[in-house]
This record gives sequence, structure tokens and C-alpha cells, in this order.
Amino acid sequence: MSTKRCYYETLEVERTADDSVLKSSFRKLAMKFHPDRNPGDDTSEVKFKEINEAYEVLKDKDKRAAYDRFGHAAFEQGGGGAGFGAGFASSFSDIFEDLFGMAGQRGRGGRERGADLRYNMEITLEEAFGGKTAQIEIPVSVTCEACSGIGAKAGTKPKTCSSCGGAGRVRQSQGFFTLERTCPGCQGRGQMIEDACPSCSGQGRVTRERTLSVNIPQGVEDGTRIRLAGEGEAGVRGGPPGDLYIFLSLAQHQFFRRDGADLHCRVPISMVTAALGGEFEVPTIDKAKAKVKVPAGTQSNRRFRIASKGMPVLRSRQTGDMYVQVVVETPQNLTKKQQELLAEFEKLSSGNTQPESEGFFAKVKDFFGNRAN
Repeated sequence: MSTKRCYYETLEVERTADDSVLKSSFRKLAMKFHPDRNPGDDTSEVKFKEINEAYEVLKDKDKRAAYDRFGHAAFEQGGGGAGFGAGFASSFSDIFEDLFGMAGQRGRGGRERGADLRYNMEITLEEAFGGKTAQIEIPVSVTCEACSGIGAKAGTKPKTCSSCGGAGRVRQSQGFFTLERTCPGCQGRGQMIEDACPSCSGQGRVTRERTLSVNIPQGVEDGTRIRLAGEGEAGVRGGPPGDLYIFLSLAQHQFFRRDGADLHCRVPISMVTAALGGEFEVPTIDKAKAKVKVPAGTQSNRRFRIASKGMPVLRSRQTGDMYVQVVVETPQNLTKKQQELLAEFEKLSSGNTQPESEGFFAKVKDFFGNRAN
């Protein structure tokens, strides 16, 4: 009578478990008890073998049906037992990729996708406001016309790699499992070129200057990325091309500072304008002008809002606002007459003309008075 554990118990699933549940449990347990994660642990190695043996049987419909009917006896006496035969590598490949990060490298053959390219473009704030169509010239790899991208000299063809049989990967047994790696002979392409194309040296692509038209929409911000599909490097030996990414940066503006869709402008005004009131004109991003009225008694850093004079919102009908911040400028390089007039003004000043200063120094006086008491 067999002393082996039930395969369903080994995989920690019910007998009614479907294929997806089986695979999920197998992946989790295989990664948990993998010898590389448990060096020197003989128990983990035994469990790892049991897990793989159980999955080899239960993932196959015919073997599973036989096991459900006869148990382990179905695979004894030469009955097509489970274990680490030819099917192990295929069942274990998903786990191997999870453990060693090799997913996505198999089956590439001779065709490889071209690399993506990055192009940095600086534009002005006015160009971001109105949008533009820009012409750019970039050096890119394009399909070699002489060999039509296959890399072989005209009249010849690439040959299947003898090392990997065209798979692009080779397997090597180590202990009870199989390692798979990129074929060193063809570098994973699955093909060998004996007589390379003289125009591209066997790469299947050559470098050319290409002029492209780039549409920059209204409202783009600093760091906006524009993707031009298929405008990257040509693929290796007839593979699909990569993409071109345009990264936009906005040049510093002489008047405006951008904050999202809003624009900010800092304007110095005289002490007299701040005290008596007045108005001035400021430029707007749409190349127009806007009037700002300053009421009497305006303090430094006060902001005035000009509605809908900011930046358009990307792919929207909304528009930001423009904010004008006034900064009261202290007079400098005064003449003697100006100094006398200001001194006279200071004598006539009171708490009514300078309430903030009056209130502050009153608090200071009380503060020192309380400390003295």
C-alpha cells in the first residue's frame, strides 16, 4: 500500500479545485519551498519535490482522472508515473520566471522590437498657451533597404541557430530542475547570419536623420509627454519599431509664473500710488493688456485677480486666472527736498494713517510693561 501523501493535500486544495486554483496553489508552494530560498533545508527540498510531483499529475486531465479513480496505484508498476521527466521543465517554467525574473525573454526569435527614443523640447509659455506644430530632426535607426531588415546580404538568408534550434534559448540540467538561458550563439535571436549585409553590418537597420512634425496642444505643462507611436528605432531584423517620446519643458518667462492653469505676475508700485490709489496696465499671455485699479491704502503683497486671463486647461474648455501681486517699493536715493517732505509727513502721521504699525508697537509696549511688573 502506498505511503505517499494525497496529491490534493500536498497542494493544499480540494478535490474539486479547477486548473486555475491548482496552478495558483502550486506557484505559491513551489516558491515557498524552493531550495534556493531554503538553502541547506532537506525538508524543504523533499516538500518541493512532492509539490512538483503532485502538480505533474493533477494538471493533466487524463492523469488526474486515473489518480481520482485508482490513487497512487495508477502510477505504480510502470503505469506512467509522475516525477521529474520531460514535462517538468514546462510546468516549472512559470515559477522559474517568478523566482529569477526571466519572464518575457522567451520566444523572441530573430525579430526584436526597436528601442523607444526620448527627445527633450523646450517651448515658451506663449507656445504652451496657443499650441504649435513643431518640426524636429532626430537621428533614428530605420530598416535597412539593402537587406529589407533581415541583416543578411542580398541573395542569402539567415540560418537557424544550431545551438538552440531556433528557440533563442538553451536549457541546462542542474540537479532536479532545468535552467533556461539566452542562447550564447545567436544572442536569443534564433538565427545566425553567415554573410552579413554590408550596408548595415548584419543589424538590419541603419541610422538616418528624420524630420518629424510634432503637434503641441494648448495648455501643455512642464513635463508633459507626447508619444509618437512607431517613430522610435527600427526593430532588429524586421521587428516592429519602437516609439518616440517628446518631453516638454517650459522656458522661464520674464513676467509670469505658472501654477497649474493660473498665472502670477509681480508688479512694484510706488508708495504714493499705494497710499492715494491709482491704476496701471499689465500685459496678458494672449498679447493683450489689462488694467489693474489700486484702491487707496493698498498694502504690499495684495493680490488682484483678472478672471480667465490664465492658461487653457489641456484638453478642456476651461481657462485659468491671472493674479497680479503688488509690492510697495520704498523710495531710494532721495533728494534733500524729498527727505524734508517725508519728515514733515512723518510728523503729521498718526495711528489713523498707520494703524498696523500703531497697533504693533502698542502691543510691544504692553509686552515689556508686563515683563517689568
